[in-house]
Amino acid sequence: MTWRATVLTLFPAMFPGPLSQSLAGRALEQGVWSLDAQDLRAHGLGRHRNVDDTPFGGGAGMVMRPEVVDAALAAADDGRPSVALTPRGAPLTQARVRDLAAGPGVVLLCGRYEGFDQRALDARGVEEISIGDYVLSGGEPAALVLLDACIRLLPGVMGAAESAEEESFSAGLLEYPHYTRPAEWAGRAVPEVLLSGHHAEITAWRRAEAERVTRERRPDLWLAHQSAIPRAPVVTRAVRP
Repeated sequence: MTWRATVLTLFPAMFPGPLSQSLAGRALEQGVWSLDAQDLRAHGLGRHRNVDDTPFGGGAGMVMRPEVVDAALAAADDGRPSVALTPRGAPLTQARVRDLAAGPGVVLLCGRYEGFDQRALDARGVEEISIGDYVLSGGEPAALVLLDACIRLLPGVMGAAESAEEESFSAGLLEYPHYTRPAEWAGRAVPEVLLSGHHAEITAWRRAEAERVTRERRPDLWLAHQSAIPRAPVVTRAVRP
């Protein structure tokens, strides 16, 4: 079954962009996933296909009109989840990526200007997602990021299924460091344990390194990981009177 992506954007020529290359590009050619980039101006108003207007309450910038956004979402609605890419959305996580990749596909709404009239998003139950705490010129780069994250998890896209299981965020931790030949480079040696051939020790080293890197670089992830670790139950013994 083909995983279907629809992108609603003012700049459909930005797609598939980098997704036409490498693993995603091959999967697109093979029909593992499909892409339909639809121009929001097709639903614009009047002779000039206007899509935006000034914000109520004043302020700089323009806001995409609710009837335009609603019409575009209605035309793409076939039961797939609808997602608006916006810096005010919930952070994109690997868990959400896995959920989206496991479904039939996604409809992505890319904003410009000051964003969308909130009524259209609320009326359609659109999920709002952010790819990070920064502001882009539009939602298109964020849509490419979300699509890439989903596509690589589709069956048959990556060569080794276990690769996805060992990556950053798959177990709530960042990934451990990697090394390859030569064993010594510029006076820096590969950690001895990786040359030992002792698989249990290598596994333990990788786990310890993943924990160290996560503690140092992402204390928020480390705290969440610690909170998720199941604690051994406290066993109390009945005492005879």
